[in-house]
Amino acid sequence: MPIKTQSELPAKEILERENIFVMDESRAMHQDIRPLQVLILNNMPIKQDTELQLLRALSNTPLQVDVTLINAKTHVSQNTSASHLNKFYTTFDEIKHRKFDGLIITGAPVEDISFEEVDYWEEMCEIMDWAETHVTSTLHICWAAQAGFYHYYGINKAHLSRKLFGIYEHKVENRKIPLVRGFDDIFLAPHSRHTETPSQALHECKELTILAESETAGVFLAIAENGKKIFVNGHPEYDRYTLRNEYERDKNKGLDIQVPYNYFPDDNPAERPLLQWRSHSNNLYSNWLNYYVYQMTPYELDDIAKSE
Repeated sequence: MPIKTQSELPAKEILERENIFVMDESRAMHQDIRPLQVLILNNMPIKQDTELQLLRALSNTPLQVDVTLINAKTHVSQNTSASHLNKFYTTFDEIKHRKFDGLIITGAPVEDISFEEVDYWEEMCEIMDWAETHVTSTLHICWAAQAGFYHYYGINKAHLSRKLFGIYEHKVENRKIPLVRGFDDIFLAPHSRHTETPSQALHECKELTILAESETAGVFLAIAENGKKIFVNGHPEYDRYTLRNEYERDKNKGLDIQVPYNYFPDDNPAERPLLQWRSHSNNLYSNWLNYYVYQMTPYELDDIAKSE
């Protein structure tokens, strides 16, 4: 899929080296196609890494996608330069008059505090409410999935006794839903979190359909309102070295961090991690874009609310 980005976005050059078709603004203007408008609310601390991971994950269909990046204006980023944010990001206030085909809300390293203590929680709630009438489908990732469960259905997160950290098996629970079309019965996905949304509470929520679950990691994938809301309790977008980098970071800080489960060969951090989840990650994002964005969105974006 041609990903349309700003010409100087650092992720563009990396994706091109990986032989992923990335289209800049000037070329896109010469194509008589309405690209899908996808908004990404990036709450992760090192935003360049998440940009690259998500753009890579969105690159596997023939659809043209025009990506807009926003960050929370009520939070000051400590790990991404102000120059990068000023050049490539906008704020919710600047785009809330627009409508989008899809919205991705990323995770965030704020699990250890309550939702209300997060400095941009009110802004998050405003964006999630806005998406009800301005976005065809919203994909909530990891902490954003927990935030969505809490905001929409009143299901709070719970702290884990030990960090869930590694690559875990998941079983497809409902094959009739197109979001898991092409998935194997058992598939792998990365997790890195200190909290969970209790599986029993999610199963008891009548608004949710559980699509994939792990005996160890709990509910991985859930859907509501025929795909208008999708929740991913993990990080399928992570690249080969993300968990290794997190492990080394925490180890260097002197934290009590275990070797990521099922990640390094023979659990040896000196070995190159095995990339075991990429195909299902690509499938997930491709299915989301095709079945819940492209197939559902009206040609005229202004008609999104009318189609609900």
